[in-house]
Amino acid sequence: MVQTLPIEQLTLYDLEQQFGLREVADRSFFSEWQGDLPALSSAELERLARVEAAYANLERRSLLENTVKLAVVAPLLDLAGLFLPPFYVTTEKTVEITALADELTLRGRLDVLVLKDQLWVLVIESKRAEFSLKVGIPQVLGYMMAAPDLSLPLYGLVTNGSSFVFVKLAGRQYARSKELILDQDEGLAQTLRIMKALAKIVAGDVD
Repeated sequence: MVQTLPIEQLTLYDLEQQFGLREVADRSFFSEWQGDLPALSSAELERLARVEAAYANLERRSLLENTVKLAVVAPLLDLAGLFLPPFYVTTEKTVEITALADELTLRGRLDVLVLKDQLWVLVIESKRAEFSLKVGIPQVLGYMMAAPDLSLPLYGLVTNGSSFVFVKLAGRQYARSKELILDQDEGLAQTLRIMKALAKIVAGDVD
């Protein structure tokens, strides 16, 4: 009998054992988030300041997924140009992936999926603000593995609204960025710069 496991229950161990995924320690494998990143304009910095102020106001209450997406994720997608051609966004999309040995089927729901000509650019799994990002990383990798074209590198972002981690998947190898914090060391601005850099890379991959 085929075992079904919701993507929400995935662990990195499951991905390693069932799909042969391996984390790469070599920093050069995922250099895109560390290199020469785009500069931000004064208008973009002002907009980010408003996002930080909105988050500070909202975090006094419980931040649920939809609130995080509205207050933090949506402005970042907009500022990164991911609502404009050649990109488009679909939300709440259900995908399914099957293990190599056909012994395990994983099902789950995407919170936000940014696409370009069937190329998955950024997969964003918004969690409750109090959840650790470590919970979302295997989920994002599971969703990314369901991409129709795995011949190109795929990029993901996990955020709980105040922290951000980028993930790169190439074949059966993956790596992640350091955790960026919204109100520490210009973490929100750095997140936007990385998003803009990844958008530029992916936009040039497929004509």
